[in-house]
Amino acid sequence: MSRILVVEDEAAIAELISLNLRHAGFDVQVCTTAASAQAVVDQQLPDAVLLDWMLPGESGLQLAQRWRASARTRELPIIMLTARADEADKVAGLESGADDYLAKPFSVNELMARIRAVLRRRAPQALDVAVRVGDLHLDPATRRVSGAGQDLKLGPTEFRLLHFLMAHPERVHSRTQLLDRVWGDHVFIEERTVDVHIKRLREALAPAAAAAMVETVRGAGYRLTASPQAGAARGGPA
Repeated sequence: MSRILVVEDEAAIAELISLNLRHAGFDVQVCTTAASAQAVVDQQLPDAVLLDWMLPGESGLQLAQRWRASARTRELPIIMLTARADEADKVAGLESGADDYLAKPFSVNELMARIRAVLRRRAPQALDVAVRVGDLHLDPATRRVSGAGQDLKLGPTEFRLLHFLMAHPERVHSRTQLLDRVWGDHVFIEERTVDVHIKRLREALAPAAAAAMVETVRGAGYRLTASPQAGAARGGPA
């Protein structure tokens, strides 16, 4: 489930947005000021932010600029919401670092389409699109994983980890990259945590004889492959 942070000080608009996002299956948190939004982001990175331009105190524009200047929040998807519809304002919003810009009033359908677009660009695995690699099949909508004709039981973290790896087959990912893209934020998480969950993932895939599909690439990280090499799953930590 993708986490969306809504930063909007107009209660009616914030309620409308959050209601529709939750109905669409998103996990939503609402903030009314730049300071409260910064506190949420400092604790855990959301998957995307809907950011109002006009906020009490620091503006959304200034907040977007600060997030883009920080390595930790540089890739955070931001959609700017504003009543300012002039071309110059749109340019300013995009130049501040926003990925998209939506002028009020806007339709709910357009908002949803733009949210899904920024999530798709950032992480295809964030959307409810079923993926298949070799005999493994994962459906995020039903939270089911199957292989070799049987259902596999995965914990929530192993499910997210497998989803990401299956969305990017054959590519090697370092521990840091996995923490960024699977955990969403790794400020308080040890890199070795990835090794623990890789081990659990392999154990969960073993009933389908798919443990070896999760390969250790020494000195680099991990990858999921449809054509595992013999003994790959038994390799030590990257």
